Amino acid sequence: MGDGLKERTAKGLVWGAVNSLTTQLLSVLIGIVLGRLLSPSEYGMVGMLAVFTAVAGSLQESGFTAALTNLKEATHRDYNAVFWFSTLVSVVLYALLFLCAPLIARFFHQPELTTLSRLVFASMLMAGIGTTHAAYMFRNMMNRERTITSFVALTGSGTIGITLALNGYSYWSLAWQQFAFICIVNAGRLYFVRWHPTVQLDFRPIRRMFGFSSKLLVTNLINQANNNLLSFVFGRLFTAGAVGNYTQAAKWNQMGYSLISGTIQQVAQPVLASISDEEGRQQRAFRKMLRFTAMLSMPAMFGLGLIADFIVLLLGRHWADSVSLLQILCFSGAFLPIHTLYQNLFISDGRSDTYMWCSVAQIATQIVIVLAFSQIGLKAMVTAFALMLVLWTVVWQVLAQRLTGLKMLDMLKDVVPFMLIALTCAGVAWWATRNVEELWLSILLRAVIMGALYAGTMKVAKVKIFDECITFLVKRKK
Repeated sequence: MGDGLKERTAKGLVWGAVNSLTTQLLSVLIGIVLGRLLSPSEYGMVGMLAVFTAVAGSLQESGFTAALTNLKEATHRDYNAVFWFSTLVSVVLYALLFLCAPLIARFFHQPELTTLSRLVFASMLMAGIGTTHAAYMFRNMMNRERTITSFVALTGSGTIGITLALNGYSYWSLAWQQFAFICIVNAGRLYFVRWHPTVQLDFRPIRRMFGFSSKLLVTNLINQANNNLLSFVFGRLFTAGAVGNYTQAAKWNQMGYSLISGTIQQVAQPVLASISDEEGRQQRAFRKMLRFTAMLSMPAMFGLGLIADFIVLLLGRHWADSVSLLQILCFSGAFLPIHTLYQNLFISDGRSDTYMWCSVAQIATQIVIVLAFSQIGLKAMVTAFALMLVLWTVVWQVLAQRLTGLKMLDMLKDVVPFMLIALTCAGVAWWATRNVEELWLSILLRAVIMGALYAGTMKVAKVKIFDECITFLVKRKK
């Protein structure tokens, strides 16, 4: 990588890490408080609606964030067309979901969902208005501004949610928290982004970008269905409490892997797209990002599974059923940031079709697995779901090899050592603390022992990507 690109990438990664870290820490603190105030059933009420808001969100964004980023030069005309398109789509979708609210409530056998869903879906409407400003910040790697915006939005919306929960508003506190978060984020985007829409309804740029973005739209729809599939199935087959326990476990798992995925996501596509015409250079950059991702995701997620009992410690015994579900999900969560990196490779090369069809095959396979294991029980379904996600890494790699020539052996060299070291460190930490009875002390010791062992192993083995990260961070402090 050239010095200019390397410096820009490093700064983007640092601010991306700060953004992801502050976002996850605040989410953890807010989640702890709300988890103590609300029950699994109350969480489950909002969790049942997640798939609808996720799918609607993908429709309103329609892949145009990535499409704008891939343009060599994005003009006001391009941004303006996307703004009006996403805004109009959001209005239409909200109107449809508003009318369908009674049907959704009837499907889940929860009459209260009629009014609740109409507030939850309003968050989607507000999100559509801010789509273009979000794309502008992503394309220009305004990660510092995104960090500030997320921090303020989480603090404000979290305060609102906690205040309502304390005053007995039950699941409504979660719905208002979501709505407040989107509103504050939009305000921050308007403050930092100097671009503003004009009343010129010219949708020709939409038609020009749609060939690329439409495939991303289909893929995003599939991914959202994938991310919310189990909550949807549980809502139909099991109780609201089961949905709540899974939602709680999935939330912590997502916060864990999103810390790494979010960091990578904020720089991967812009950087890889800028060197997409230089195959050798792009492959070297990709492999370096792959090693960086594996170095972080493996210990982070296996470590999270190791201390999964923190749910009981922080939220109470009524969340105990979430612990084993989180442990299962963490195993697949270690590989999801790697999936994100592969996806950005295809997008940056304009191969949204490959990205789409791979995701179509993935969700189809997952549906078959979920339906096949649904009669066995909740844990069996989640276990099969998680194992399938791990194995799907091989599919992404096979497709990447056709695109860039990256060999399977090279991928294994970049990923497997970090996985084995992280698993070994986790095993040693568990064995060393197996007789510690105090839950808080056991969790603390496991985290410290595993972290120290992993960092020590990286240093003793002189792992290059680890040393480069330490050197960069030390230089920035001087």
